[in-house]
Amino acid sequence: MKALVLIALLTQMPAQAVVYKYVDANGLVHYTNIRPERNNYRVLNLDCLHYGTHCPGGKPIDWNRVPLITDKYRELTRGIARKLGVDEALIRAVIHAESAYQPKAVSRAGAQGLMQLMPATQQRFGVKNPFSPASNIEAGVRYLQLLLNMFEGNVDLAVAAYHAGENAVRRNGNRLPPNDSTREYVRRVRILRQRYRRVLGTG
Repeated sequence: MKALVLIALLTQMPAQAVVYKYVDANGLVHYTNIRPERNNYRVLNLDCLHYGTHCPGGKPIDWNRVPLITDKYRELTRGIARKLGVDEALIRAVIHAESAYQPKAVSRAGAQGLMQLMPATQQRFGVKNPFSPASNIEAGVRYLQLLLNMFEGNVDLAVAAYHAGENAVRRNGNRLPPNDSTREYVRRVRILRQRYRRVLGTG
């Protein structure tokens, strides 16, 4: 089952934040946090996907069983991983956790693209088009690389900083921030990374 199917299942559950998906007259798929002025849109419940916790009336996501996505951006992620010296499985896990490989995904907070880059992060790494897979992934990996260096190779802290911001980790004495959403995010990425490493033959 593809990730898109997973997201489609989640659309039936209530959410605190939503993303609208619609197809325009040219057949292009759009993702936006602004409700479209049309009837043929779908609501994507990204909160349930993003936090991996119980959604009202729904079931928790089992990240040990969620189908991995191995057929998208394989060469791109591999090339960027080699170029920047960042574990390919970690990159794929973050993409999966952030957007489920949807290049046009937009969060309620304004994060965009495959690796859900905030506008400030886009500016920091010179991203002109956050919906370009190549630009988005390279900037996201450059940020991960910076965080891994900042926290001396501690993957959990780097992932926590990617989710909550580097200052949130620093303020907590270079430990995981106490908020549940960040801790759940770190757990999810850890699981996905281990699974991708097995698939990629790197672990």
